[in-house]
Amino acid sequence: MPPTLRPLACWKSLLRSSRHQKATARSLTTYHHSKPASQTPITPPWNALNAAPHVNRKIKTYPPPPSPAAKFKEPIKDLHEAQIAVLDPTGARSSLFSKSNPEAARVGDILLVRLKTGDPFAGVCINIRRRGVDTGILLRNELTRVGVEMWFKIYSPNVEGIEVVQRAAKRARRARLTYLRKPKHDMGSVQNIVLQYQRSRSAIQGGGQNDRRGNSRKKGKGRR
Repeated sequence: MPPTLRPLACWKSLLRSSRHQKATARSLTTYHHSKPASQTPITPPWNALNAAPHVNRKIKTYPPPPSPAAKFKEPIKDLHEAQIAVLDPTGARSSLFSKSNPEAARVGDILLVRLKTGDPFAGVCINIRRRGVDTGILLRNELTRVGVEMWFKIYSPNVEGIEVVQRAAKRARRARLTYLRKPKHDMGSVQNIVLQYQRSRSAIQGGGQNDRRGNSRKKGKGRR
């Protein structure tokens, strides 16, 4: 007779039973008996019946420290004034471009800017931009038949001095004389006007020095 074959379900049940036995054996080895709880009742730290009533306590609060910005109503303006006081202690440049000064420099005037590093530059002032410590002027001149425009900060440490070479014949009716860029209204080079101004100034200074020398010579002769 052929051997009888057992179905696969029997093998599956055997494997399951063996796995279950291994799991129970592992659980028994790692099982610890817990200690029995004490029979003494747990007493609360205080008696809830005799507890004091809840009192709302006020927390002491402190005001914030005073802000330094509260002293200054306009901090940007105050900062500009402080910087101008350092860069222009005499206030000569501020008064030269102040609107309240009747003899201030205006657009249309020929100005000469002397620099500490570089040659001086002269030209017609076609724009004045007032921005506190960033106040600047735009000068236009013609060099080698080419129109040249340059911005200068009046409070810049590189600017040694600003002089008014020639006043405009009439007060300009515009804040910006941009129409001077057109060939019809362009003034051209102002080098001749600047040279004439420098000669007249040197003559005045030389005359004063000659007077001083003559007086000193007369005093020296009187002493002899």
